[in-house]
Amino acid sequence: MKKLLFVVIFLCVSLFANAQGHLSFKGVPIDGSLNEYVNKMKQAGFVHLGTQDGTAILSGDFAGFKNCTIGVSALKSTNLVNTIVVVFPDSDSWSTLEGSYNALKDMLTQKYGAPAEDVAEFQGYSKPRDDNDKLHELRMDRCVWYTTFRTNLGNIELSLGHQSVRSCFVRLQYWDRTNTDAVRQQAMDDL
Repeated sequence: MKKLLFVVIFLCVSLFANAQGHLSFKGVPIDGSLNEYVNKMKQAGFVHLGTQDGTAILSGDFAGFKNCTIGVSALKSTNLVNTIVVVFPDSDSWSTLEGSYNALKDMLTQKYGAPAEDVAEFQGYSKPRDDNDKLHELRMDRCVWYTTFRTNLGNIELSLGHQSVRSCFVRLQYWDRTNTDAVRQQAMDDL
């Protein structure tokens, strides 16, 4: 009886996920035009900072972190939102950066299950000795740190990144499968 109940619940969850058809961000399916999606994000409490070249930049709190920057992207030719990137606040400490990364990874694992890929390695000639060495390796592109979750609705990737040698951050990126496939199909039609 328990096994049958489990199968019924699994099928219902699967049917709901397939009926929805899109990965969600903040409970909002990643779908629609860029302007429509930005309006939904503004209703969710984000501040729209501007739009350029098919990417809207917003600011707000996300997953317990204050002052995150959110990029919502749509290919101009389709005007379908397909990618969302969250850049968490800069960190000047490896332990804080890694702690934030691990906390987010744990939450994502609870929500989406075991990651499909999980890479955390320094690629320099010598092993970093301390917090500053680890940040230096990240800034010099000798640190590969990412975790990928694959779902029927799209992919989610958590990673460490940097901009120049001063800014180090955690990044979370969502790719909606349905709209990414539509963008890819349009690109293939161009060939």
